[in-house]
Amino acid sequence: MEKNRNYFIAIGLSVLIVLAWQFFYMNPRIEAQRKADEIAKAQQHQTEQAKTGNAAQTTAANSAASGALPAGQAAPTAETLEEALAKTPRVSIDTPALSGSINLAGARLDDLKLKGYRETVDKTSPIITLFSPAETKDGYFTELGYIGGDTTGATPGPATVWTVASGDKLTDKTPVTLSYTNDKGVTFNRTISVDDHYMFTVTDKISNGGHQPVSLSSYGRVIRYNKPLIAPTYVLHEGFIGVIGDDGLLESKYAAVEKENVTPAKATGGWLGITDKYWAATIVPPQATAYDARFSHFTDGQPRFQADYKQDAVTVAPGQSVELKNLVFAGAKEVPVIDRYEESYSIPRFDRLIDWGWFYFLTKPMFKLMDFFYRFFGNFGVAILCTTIVVKTLFFPLASKQYASMANMKRMQPKMEELKAKFGDDKMGLQQATMQLYKEEKINPVAGCWPIALQIPIFFSLYKVIYITIEMRHAPFFGWIKDLSAPDPTSFINLFGLLPFEAPTILHLGVWPLIMGVTMFLQMRMNPTPPDPTQAMIFNWMPLIFMFMLSSFPAGLVIYWAWNNTLSVIQQSIIMKRHGVKVELIDNVRNLFKRKPAPTK
Repeated sequence: MEKNRNYFIAIGLSVLIVLAWQFFYMNPRIEAQRKADEIAKAQQHQTEQAKTGNAAQTTAANSAASGALPAGQAAPTAETLEEALAKTPRVSIDTPALSGSINLAGARLDDLKLKGYRETVDKTSPIITLFSPAETKDGYFTELGYIGGDTTGATPGPATVWTVASGDKLTDKTPVTLSYTNDKGVTFNRTISVDDHYMFTVTDKISNGGHQPVSLSSYGRVIRYNKPLIAPTYVLHEGFIGVIGDDGLLESKYAAVEKENVTPAKATGGWLGITDKYWAATIVPPQATAYDARFSHFTDGQPRFQADYKQDAVTVAPGQSVELKNLVFAGAKEVPVIDRYEESYSIPRFDRLIDWGWFYFLTKPMFKLMDFFYRFFGNFGVAILCTTIVVKTLFFPLASKQYASMANMKRMQPKMEELKAKFGDDKMGLQQATMQLYKEEKINPVAGCWPIALQIPIFFSLYKVIYITIEMRHAPFFGWIKDLSAPDPTSFINLFGLLPFEAPTILHLGVWPLIMGVTMFLQMRMNPTPPDPTQAMIFNWMPLIFMFMLSSFPAGLVIYWAWNNTLSVIQQSIIMKRHGVKVELIDNVRNLFKRKPAPTK
C-alpha cells in the first residue's frame, strides 16, 4: 500500500478537482448542445406568446431610459422579419462575410446575417441571423444618434428618416453616405463603410449652416430583447461586456443587470456591447472625448437589454463643421480577426471580447499552437493530438521525475515490507524508519504528485479553448465526430446508432468516452491494485466514473484525454524500463480477472 500512496493522493486530488469542476462548470444548466427539437419548442413558445398579445412585446424597443437617450417609435405587434423589413426604406449590405440591410429610419444596423456560419452542422441549415428589426420578437440592433439643445433643432434619432446621398449598396469595396438636415440648418452626413469581415466604420460630419452655435452629444447603443435560448455555463461569459476607462474590463451577466443596472465611472476610450458564446455586437466610441456608459435592463413596454454610451457635448460654430467616428463590430468572434482589429484600430484589450478566462496566459497561447497545427494539417482534431504531444514533451522532465519516483518506490517495496514486519503496530516508529529510508535512497515521496497538479491548468485551458473558440464550432474530426465542440453523438444504449431510438441523456455514453475510459484503465493498471479495500474500490471504479462524467464534455476534450492517457502509458513504460523496474501492466490486468481463491475456514 505504501508504494501506491502518493500515486493515489495525486489521483484523489484530481478527482476532487474534476468533481468540483463538474459541479460548478458543468452544471445541469449546461445543455450547450440541446436537442434541436427542444430549441424549436422554445422558439414556438415565444411565437405563441407574441400571437397572444403579450403586453411586454407591444411597445417600442428603444424607449427612453431615465430621459438620457431619446425614445423610439412604438412596435404594436411582433411582426415577421419580412414584414418588418418591408415597412421602412433600406440600403442593402452584401460583403464576403455579411448580408442584410441598413434601416434608413434611424440609420440602424438591424438586419444582419453571417454568411460563413450556419445554425447546425447540416450544410443546408439556415445561416446565422445576428441582428433583427425592433418590430420582431427577436429584436437586436445597433443605433447611433445625437442629443441636442433648444438651439440645435431636431437631431438624428430612432425616428429620423435619412436620405441616401451616395451609394446604393454597402459592400466591402463601396461605402454609402446618408444625409439629414434639420429645421435649424444643421446637416448630418453619415458615411458607413465595412471591411471584408465584421467591422463597420461610421463617420459623421456635422455642418452648422445656421446662425447660432449648436451643442450636441453623440450616443450609441446596442439593444437586445431576448437572452440566448441556451442557458450559459459558469465557464463562459455571455451578456454585457466592455473595456471602459480606468474600470478596465467589465463583464456583467444578464441576470445581474436584470437586478441592478451597471453604471461605470465617466471614461475616455474603450468599447462596450453585448456578447454571446460565438457572436458579439460592440461599439467603439470616439476615443478622445469623455463619455458615460451604462449596462441596463428596461421593463417599460418592451423588455430589453441595452448597452449604451453618451458623450460629452461638442459645440459647432456657425459655418463650421466637426467630424466624429464610431466603430461598430457585429459578427463572429474569430480569434485572428479580433486580434487584428485590436492592433489596427488601437482598441484597448479588444481581444478580451473572447472569454479566455483566468488562465488567459495559457488559453490563448494554446489556441495559437492548435491553430498552427490546424493550418498545417487542416483538421482541428489532428491539431489537438499534435498539441497534446507538444504538451507532453514540455512536461517530460516533470513526468520523468514522477515515473522515476514511482519506479524507486517499487524498487524499495521489499525493504518497506521488512520495515512493516519489524515495527508491526508501532506506526510512529514505522513512519520515522520510512522517512529515513526515503532519505538514504534519495526518494521524494511527493514527487509523483506535482506533475499531475501542474498539468491541471493545462487541462482546464484546453477545455476552455475547445469550448469557447468559434474555430472549434462545427469543426469535424474523422468518422462520426462532426463537431469537436459538442459531445460524442454516439451511445452504447442504441448500439452506437444501429438501433432506431435515441438514448436517454443520463445514460449517454459515446465511443470516444469509452476509449478514454479504457486508456485510463490501462494507465492505472500500470500499478498494482492497492491492498486497502477502499483504495482498491476507488482504483477499480474510477475509469467507469470518468467515462460517464466526460460523456457530456466536448468530443475534442475527450479525444485529448484519451490520447494523453495513451502517451502516458508509453512514456511510463519507457521510463520504468530505464530504471530497471518491471512494467506490470499485463500482469495487473491478468490478476484483476483471475479467479480469487476461496477464503480458508
